[in-house]
Amino acid sequence: MIEIPASDKYAIIKQMIERPDNKLSIAALCEMARVSRSGFYSYLDTADARAKREEDDLSAFNRILEAYSYRGYPKGAKRIYMHFLHMDPPILMNLKKIRRLMAKYSLRCPVRRSNPYRRMARAFEMASVAPDLVQREFEGRGPRKVLLTDITYLINGVAPRCYLVTILDACTREVLSWQLSASLEVDFVLAAVHELLEKHKVALSTQTILHSDQGAHFKSVRFVRLLEDHELRRSMSRKANCWDNAPQESFFGHMKDEIDISDCRNFASIHAVIADWMDYYNHERYQWNLAKLAPAEYYHYICTGRYPLLIPPPQGISRRERDNCE
Repeated sequence: MIEIPASDKYAIIKQMIERPDNKLSIAALCEMARVSRSGFYSYLDTADARAKREEDDLSAFNRILEAYSYRGYPKGAKRIYMHFLHMDPPILMNLKKIRRLMAKYSLRCPVRRSNPYRRMARAFEMASVAPDLVQREFEGRGPRKVLLTDITYLINGVAPRCYLVTILDACTREVLSWQLSASLEVDFVLAAVHELLEKHKVALSTQTILHSDQGAHFKSVRFVRLLEDHELRRSMSRKANCWDNAPQESFFGHMKDEIDISDCRNFASIHAVIADWMDYYNHERYQWNLAKLAPAEYYHYICTGRYPLLIPPPQGISRRERDNCE
């Protein structure tokens, strides 16, 4: 039940007694409204003061409105307060008064939406930050020894925003698993790890490192427990240092340069584009630094020593990399 302020009840009683067809006494109206007669008479006696206060509020609000609209950019109460201080001459108006008048006359400053990634971070149960075990040594340990992971956004302004997580072999640059999600819940990251284990468990070992940034998903307790349960080592970049996960960042950059999701209208169509590009990337997107092979070809070449092209194989595939293949 909504309680009507006493001042509103007094105003209604005043309107009623001024009507020519009113048959009710002030006492009866006050009893029906559950207010006192003394309060009503006090309301009548202070009418001039209320009118003066309303006039002052309106005058102050007009100044607030001018500051709010200055140069066409909306402002909150604090910026209006600071704007007043910078005027010539300065206006000293209490911050609480500015907020009260903005609320009274329904003037609101647009509030920037919170970053969904940060919002999710606050919702997750967090574990500690892992040390950087990789130290930017991405290739030398051999295939399936250093795995890189990260999350990126896919936005085209039409379809709903999507979030993509990938797990990349740092040595061969092969995408070992990926998941696309319409939500930032941690589940899609866990699904990518499960896909990794399902497809590549035999090639992993207790020395395998899964390296990420310090994002909320990779510090979540569920993610940490999943890696511990499968004896995967956890590693993290230094805070705000993209170079510590450079191959993964580069991968997302190339992907976004090459895919075209401008015609996608829903999640399914974006998923289809990503799935097609991932298949192309692993098997047909040849890279000069991978002995002119695609990532999946390069992994097979390292592990078997059989170079699939007619030209002579490049020099420099170390025995250590080959020995690290299982």
